[in-house]
Amino acid sequence: MNFIKNVLSSLLAIWIAVVIVVLIGVGVAVSVSNDMVKEVKPNSVLEIDLLGEMNDYSPFGLDPITEILGLKEQTVGFNNLCKALEKATYDDNIKGISLRNIPENMGLAQLTAMRKMLETFKNKGKFVYAYDDLYAQKKYYLSSVADSVFMSPVGYVELKGLHSEVMFYKDFQEKYGVKMEIIRHGKYKSAVEPFIANEMSDANREQIGALIDGVWNEVGTAIQSSRNIDVEFAVNRYLGKSAKSSLINHLVDGLIYEDAYNDMLKNKLGEDKLRKVSIGDYMNNMSLLSLMESEKQVAVIYAQGEIQYGQGDIDIIGQKKMVEALNKAAKDDDVKAIVFRVNSPGGSAMASDLIWRAVEEAKKEKPLVVSMGNYAASGGYYIACGADRIFAEPTTITGSIGVFGMLPNASELAKEIGVNSEVVSTHNNGAYYSVVKPIDDRFKSVVKEGIENIYDEFLHRVALGRNMSVEEVDAVAQGRVWTGSKAIEVGLVDEIGGLDAAISYAAKIAGVTDYTLKELPSYEVDFKEMFSLNPLAKSNVDEFLSQYNLQWLANTKELMKTKGAQARIPFEMNIE
Repeated sequence: MNFIKNVLSSLLAIWIAVVIVVLIGVGVAVSVSNDMVKEVKPNSVLEIDLLGEMNDYSPFGLDPITEILGLKEQTVGFNNLCKALEKATYDDNIKGISLRNIPENMGLAQLTAMRKMLETFKNKGKFVYAYDDLYAQKKYYLSSVADSVFMSPVGYVELKGLHSEVMFYKDFQEKYGVKMEIIRHGKYKSAVEPFIANEMSDANREQIGALIDGVWNEVGTAIQSSRNIDVEFAVNRYLGKSAKSSLINHLVDGLIYEDAYNDMLKNKLGEDKLRKVSIGDYMNNMSLLSLMESEKQVAVIYAQGEIQYGQGDIDIIGQKKMVEALNKAAKDDDVKAIVFRVNSPGGSAMASDLIWRAVEEAKKEKPLVVSMGNYAASGGYYIACGADRIFAEPTTITGSIGVFGMLPNASELAKEIGVNSEVVSTHNNGAYYSVVKPIDDRFKSVVKEGIENIYDEFLHRVALGRNMSVEEVDAVAQGRVWTGSKAIEVGLVDEIGGLDAAISYAAKIAGVTDYTLKELPSYEVDFKEMFSLNPLAKSNVDEFLSQYNLQWLANTKELMKTKGAQARIPFEMNIE
């Protein structure tokens, strides 16, 4: 009897605790909401000062529990940033924008899109100023669009062109007796090249050279047009090496400290006091004050991150979440068109094919347009190729139509350290593969046949979606990557434009003019993960690897964990 009483008492206590937490949460939500709604006063400057990470998509909502516990992630959604910039363009209270900091992981395609939005902002008769202690190259690419660029008197401008570094591990494998058995299709499929060679192949050097030349052409031309300078001369002479040199050669317009910069903003506005609203507060206002949905909607479905077989989350594209979101939008009577925003270097071929199928089914119900982000390559292109129309930024990296498989093998290491393995099997095919035995040729031939079959399916998917012959697709495939601009020339992309252009086009062909956006997928809060220390530990590890230029270790580890055939971009293609 006492046992039952104790159980009932415990249940009652838990129930009361839950009710209290809910009531506190509601109270905090009201309090936080009131505090976070900041009045935007007339003659204000919108300050873009961003910290943390930049995701393509971040579902925007107020979570008072994580807010009060200080657990809120420092992740900015590019989708919300774009909406804020668009609103500010037509907000009479916002007279100018002050560019300060941007996340380091912000991609070139995102920066290109943001530059266009700032140009539109300026065309409305408003001003854009930029200030920083120093300018890394990507930050300068964005900031150069400003009417005036200011810098600390001891800063510098990094303007040096682009490069891509690839590391090779063939000798390392031979030295330690652990190697990766590679099966691939595509002469440009260089994701696996570091494991089978000690130097870059001619094909890989050709594609990387063409890629960074194409990206630099866009970056350099934009800077030259905005600043009216000879960019190639500035790069070759490294004219941004000091603050004084940067000023003399017109890379910046003034060398001042932050307090003086704020005074300049006040003078520009003709005010005694600087009225400044942060981009965070501005986005919060939008989230709280724009909650109504129209009966006419354009659904924007965000696919961001590597493609992995399974559920997926906000950082990983899983076929379950994607298929669910595509089906939901297709069946929703209020949704008149779908925009599929793809920002992915690819991954699992199986998951990619399942998402492709969902796209094919969805476009039978509604117009479906793809907007490509920083990457839409390999598996990222696989899931995009069936759209009614494909938009990309000129700096988007796409294509990479190819497939590979990797089999880790430590038979040499096992032999060296005296490890032996014996197998008992019911059939000859029962134990094709063992990590400590040499790869069985029969198993290798089966895997190769699977790779070839998937590549063939990939070609046919693209040919169907792009209205090309299989031979035409194969000629521009073979794992080769393209910039968005070049992808138009070879038939893989239809039009240069950002997410806004894709949304406008989708709404136009759906015949709607007055509509709201419905952003998918939705993600639930995982309280177990929220209170886990694992994300913090992972963040510290990533920071350490990045600080000491050892990110290739993490990349290699992730690639070795992959299962099944992979359709992904060269994983070490880091353009800086």
